Amino acid sequence: MSTYETIQTSNDKGVLTIRLNRPDKHNAFNETMLKEITGVFSRVKDMEDVVCVVLRGNGKSFCAGADLNWMKDVAGNSYEKNYMESLYLADCFYTIYTCPKPAIAVAHGSVLGGANGLLSSCDMAYCTDDAVFSLSEEKIGIVPACISPYLIKRIGEYNSRELMLTGRRISGTEAERYGLVNRALPAAELDAAVDGIIKQLQSSGPAAMSHCKTLIDKVSNSLTLKEAIEFTARMIAEIRASEEGQEGMAAFLEKRKPKWIK
Repeated sequence: MSTYETIQTSNDKGVLTIRLNRPDKHNAFNETMLKEITGVFSRVKDMEDVVCVVLRGNGKSFCAGADLNWMKDVAGNSYEKNYMESLYLADCFYTIYTCPKPAIAVAHGSVLGGANGLLSSCDMAYCTDDAVFSLSEEKIGIVPACISPYLIKRIGEYNSRELMLTGRRISGTEAERYGLVNRALPAAELDAAVDGIIKQLQSSGPAAMSHCKTLIDKVSNSLTLKEAIEFTARMIAEIRASEEGQEGMAAFLEKRKPKWIK
């Protein structure tokens, strides 16, 4: 794996783990971290041995949002420079969201501001029950703009209104109630729960999971119900005829494991 300045990566039996690695800054992100995260996620499609991606943070926190020194520099920039800096953030979230392989966020400690964008861009999210979440941008006179498409998708309009407008802090347990995470668990139980999800992913067809992500995206974001009729019919017909589809159906009928399960 490559060497990075602000993140660490490892591949264990097809599970690519990306760890935010600025523990002394509670993994607050800067331009370098955003570019490094974006770079890894953009290359995942070409990593044939990778089944899924897990995003975590080293040290006491998942991520404390934007680095204060970076924010100070950005605040003094021109509109044009600010716009370009913001595009790094928006592009990072979009690259995670459109990753063709399942992405899981595993959070603990502080999950502040833009960190919620990293988490919400993933397909699934899990956290410790005592993690602390906040969308506190309004408290300093700005808005969680680049986060909003993914946060609103995850928790809905009116939950987003409450958390964005008040900026109040919530626990991991509350985050589960809002739908911000799939589950909040005691720290001692978190890794086992995530491992269980990974095992489920490892038993699914790799190409089928990628197609499934495309299916969800298209049906949710760009197709009318009428348009979805043809799109979904074509997709299932193509996949049934594919090598992986044929193998999966044959394995089911022959009562054996498909070849992609090692």
